[in-house]
Amino acid sequence: MSKAFAIENGVNSPNFDDDGKPERQGTLLTASAHIITAVIGSGVLSLAWAVAQLGWIAGPIILMVFSLVTWYASTLLADCYRNPTTGKRHNTYTEAVRSILGGKFFKLCGVAQYSILIGISIGYIITASISMAAVKRAICFHKNGHETGCHTSNNRFIIIFGVMELILSQIPNFHKLSFLSIIAAIMSFGYSFIGIGLSIAKVAGGSHARTTLTGVEVGIDLTRPEKVWTILTALGNIAFAYGFSMLLIEVQDTLRPNPPENVVMKKATSIAISITTIFYMLCGIVGYAAFGNDAPGNFLTGFGFYEPYWLVAIANIFIVVHLVGAFQVFVQPLFEFVESICATRCTKNKFITDEYTIHLPFCGAYNTNLFRLIWRSLYVLAMTIIAMLLPFFNDILGLIGALAFWPLTVFFPVEMYIVQANIRRSSPTWLWLKMLSYSCLVVSILAAIASIRGMAVSITKYELFHSVS
Repeated sequence: MSKAFAIENGVNSPNFDDDGKPERQGTLLTASAHIITAVIGSGVLSLAWAVAQLGWIAGPIILMVFSLVTWYASTLLADCYRNPTTGKRHNTYTEAVRSILGGKFFKLCGVAQYSILIGISIGYIITASISMAAVKRAICFHKNGHETGCHTSNNRFIIIFGVMELILSQIPNFHKLSFLSIIAAIMSFGYSFIGIGLSIAKVAGGSHARTTLTGVEVGIDLTRPEKVWTILTALGNIAFAYGFSMLLIEVQDTLRPNPPENVVMKKATSIAISITTIFYMLCGIVGYAAFGNDAPGNFLTGFGFYEPYWLVAIANIFIVVHLVGAFQVFVQPLFEFVESICATRCTKNKFITDEYTIHLPFCGAYNTNLFRLIWRSLYVLAMTIIAMLLPFFNDILGLIGALAFWPLTVFFPVEMYIVQANIRRSSPTWLWLKMLSYSCLVVSILAAIASIRGMAVSITKYELFHSVS
């Protein structure tokens, strides 16, 4: 299904590509780093809990199914970056949808994509704050003993993370994030290895965690209806762990035109998903073996992992550093969308269009404008406040994963591929693609309902601005 599309007509210069934009310098390495940064995020932390809800049989199988579906849909999406006839680039996910599927689907995609990006922003702030609090608690337990409790408010850490993102959000565009993505990808490997190592050490140390073939047990751990709800929430958590497709076109748009972008992108996606699936399997399965049916929602900040305290602290610092970069990878497309719309509609508004050059010590010249400075700052501030209001880790991840997985990972890539590749209606390929899409739709709806129910239950027991780890 791979196609090497022709490059658009135009005159190349040493500093600009064929579409008049600054020359793209992305490679297989940088694209893989961007994807790994987006994939291995806070989702990995909930996989031990998800496997605990599903058990030894269904847990690994469902992890592998989500991996294969995501990989397959991503290969379809890679062929949608360029128009096969004209070679015209689709610089963003929504632009590809508008060009291939038309205006109605474009509006639906825009609402879905940017709503999910907002949700991910909130989820990452919550996760980072929990990890920061875990560092403080690990040190406190070491000094004062486990009987102390060492509970701490998450709000101060939410604010600290928000301030960091407030500064980094002034990075002009996605093309300037390669260094941040590579650092974040290294961090993701670091805390995944530590989490796996701690789990193995716990098992090797004689942990007798209670595990079963079907996960948490009805009548012992929960009731039958609760079992159904937790299984569906677990599906949403796993979907969230693979929720990165809305960024693939943007990542592909950073690649050099030779070799063809779709060829390099498919290799990058295969590499990234293969690596992350191995980590996901290890984190989920080994984490379940360590904690059993009592696996915590976040296996690096759950009970029992307070010694060796310095290793726990390092792992959670790695998570924070990774999420600092991942937050930017996810919000930059949203920033670019809003700013391009405003610049197009207000071409004579100097507040929006005028650029100012600031010379920063050790960093050189930096270009900014007042609109970008103010709007991005307000966005980060709003996300920070919402994160303080809704600190429900597993339910938030499950809801975001459920809402994002079907439309952005499956539906739009499938529909665009059918149109662009001229797949004949009712043909075997058409039937297979439709069946895949509708199956994922059912799973997403059920997982979303379960996560909303979980949040509703949690809200009845929660005091505003009183999130405690």
